[in-house]
Amino acid sequence: MNDHKTMKRIHLISGPRNISTALMYSFGNRRDMSIVDEPLYAYYLSMHPDIDHPGREEILTSQSQSLDELLSNVIFGTYDTDNLFIKNMAHHLDGVDWSFLSELTNVFLIRNPRQLIASFAQVIPNPTMLDIGIELEYQIYKYLIEKGQKCIVLDSNEVLKNPKKVLNLLCSSLDLPFLDSMLSWAAGPRSEDGIWARYWYKNVHQSIGFSKQKTSDRPFPDRLSPLLEKAQEYYDLLYIHSIKA
Repeated sequence: MNDHKTMKRIHLISGPRNISTALMYSFGNRRDMSIVDEPLYAYYLSMHPDIDHPGREEILTSQSQSLDELLSNVIFGTYDTDNLFIKNMAHHLDGVDWSFLSELTNVFLIRNPRQLIASFAQVIPNPTMLDIGIELEYQIYKYLIEKGQKCIVLDSNEVLKNPKKVLNLLCSSLDLPFLDSMLSWAAGPRSEDGIWARYWYKNVHQSIGFSKQKTSDRPFPDRLSPLLEKAQEYYDLLYIHSIKA
């Protein structure tokens, strides 16, 4: 058992329709790592009654909605491994006091917004800036940098260009040894998946490693051009700091 102080807690802050679940599976393939899937999802939905996500009611009953409880039992809970990987969505941190983030090792996962928005619009037709999370990612990044914290930025296209190289560089930034087991996993769901997996994880359940989705070339809906233009600005500001393949 590792206590709160000595354990390395890697906190992924991602936008949706990214390779965040694949990364969680990658880290979950390490023997020294426990993984947690989006612990604040139910809390987020409870704070945003107007937001309708697939499986909303199931999600609300599948997790605690108390932020204090989630922080003490999940994010800063005890685990049987030396390290913890928490996958979080940027928008789930909307309206949350971010001070607890200073006690975590934060990794920001970004994706080209043209691809991200086109993909997200397949599930939620008119996404907002909050839905796609990139502005919030930038605000959280800036908040942590101003507090003197080192943050890591990962771009999914860079990861997919050369998974082994980028994961090696990521592990070295995290002071962890790189393990080849991070490059592939068994197809199908994992026990740690959130209850929402059936709506969002189809591609990753069919995968056995990091691979570019055919969907990354789908046409972009014109109606979302204003969102893309704004999102591109925040993406560019983060991309310059990302680990390159």
